[in-house]
Amino acid sequence: MFFLSDMLNKKYTMPKREEALPGRDRAIATAREHHVSKRPLKGPYPEGLETAMFGLGCFWGAERLFWQIEGVWVTASGYAGGFTPNPTYQETCTGLTGHAEVVLVVFDPKIVSYATLLKIFWEAHDPTQGMRQGNDVGTTYRSAIYTFGKAQHDAAVASRDAYQASLTAAGRGRITTEIAEAPEFYFAEEEHQQYLAKNPYGYCGLKGTGVACAVPASAAA
Repeated sequence: MFFLSDMLNKKYTMPKREEALPGRDRAIATAREHHVSKRPLKGPYPEGLETAMFGLGCFWGAERLFWQIEGVWVTASGYAGGFTPNPTYQETCTGLTGHAEVVLVVFDPKIVSYATLLKIFWEAHDPTQGMRQGNDVGTTYRSAIYTFGKAQHDAAVASRDAYQASLTAAGRGRITTEIAEAPEFYFAEEEHQQYLAKNPYGYCGLKGTGVACAVPASAAA
């Protein structure tokens, strides 16, 4: 029982930098192109596109959510927000890399706004659960918005505050979503890229609160 408790504590608690797994110098192998759109996963991306990064639990369902949106050019599953360089899926699952499972979203702001992506993000999961998302337990599944530039950061904070008001009115708890400047993004292994396109009946843990998010005008980025 002691060992089970110790294991769960590691899952729920961010490791210190000195406790994190060492990782590796080279990037792990991944796909060359998006399985659905056939566009290059790592770019180069067309001029004028912007990048967003979201963590909302298991990245399989989260990535599918975003690649279906008109105006999204390409998506990728990966790891971010931790300490271990170039981690593997197995390593992140231990909770000893500090990374969250995230989705990189490259989008055309002329077609879909960042505010719209934020609304989709908030409504697709429960951002009040801390280091878990439903039955997916651990720091890997924490809610996170990693922002590119001040405009995105300000938009994310404004949308969080607005959604908190809606959640509170609905009797829900406090938002625990991490909002921070985008750290390095590590592409996940090829098998995890566009997983639900390759495995249509695979696991998807996405489940929202049922509370609508009215993104304020100040969240437009």
